[in-house]
Amino acid sequence: MKENYDKKMTEILKTLDTGTPILLHSCCAPCSSACLERLKDKFKISVLYYNPNIDDEQEYEKRKAEQVRFLALTDSGTLVDCEHDKKSFLEMSQGLEEEPERGKRCYLCYELRLRETARVAKEMGISWFCTTLSLSPYKNAEWLNEIGVRVGEEYGMNYLVSDFKKQGGYLRSLELSEEYGLYRQDFCGCKFSQKQRERERLSKEKENGETDNVGDF
Repeated sequence: MKENYDKKMTEILKTLDTGTPILLHSCCAPCSSACLERLKDKFKISVLYYNPNIDDEQEYEKRKAEQVRFLALTDSGTLVDCEHDKKSFLEMSQGLEEEPERGKRCYLCYELRLRETARVAKEMGISWFCTTLSLSPYKNAEWLNEIGVRVGEEYGMNYLVSDFKKQGGYLRSLELSEEYGLYRQDFCGCKFSQKQRERERLSKEKENGETDNVGDF
């Protein structure tokens, strides 16, 4: 039987004082929107935009700018700045370039981002950390929580288990994205997922007879 991480989070929230500091790793503004709305009444939130998986520099800055804009509009958290750090992701991905989406490469990408979040939280003196990644229906909440708890134990930190897509969380993020005019990307950001998305698009176009001569991405 799968763990009910949303129920576990609700139980944890009842035990915490209002204004408890937390470092929330954010993958993007749209995903952060519903997560911040869910957490802001309980926590004093700092947001770490650490996403070394994003390959293109312009795409990275565009997503970061949307995160900054959303935080400013909603006053729901404070941004913790950090480097793009593409090198760490590329080193981690060596030998895993042909892994399918939601495979081992993604698991290690989750760990890379959660480990850095735990490290920064500890450096800042914040005892709780979490991630927005579980809001996406394309992300594995079991993996994220297993990694988060394990990394938290290694750093002596508290990981807030979660499954933010529950209770209509993902649908709420769509509503908030529309309300605030947020840019919503259609791939995670790494060049491998972008290639896969392009192959899928071209395959659909072929099936629909929209093109008959296409090259590789």
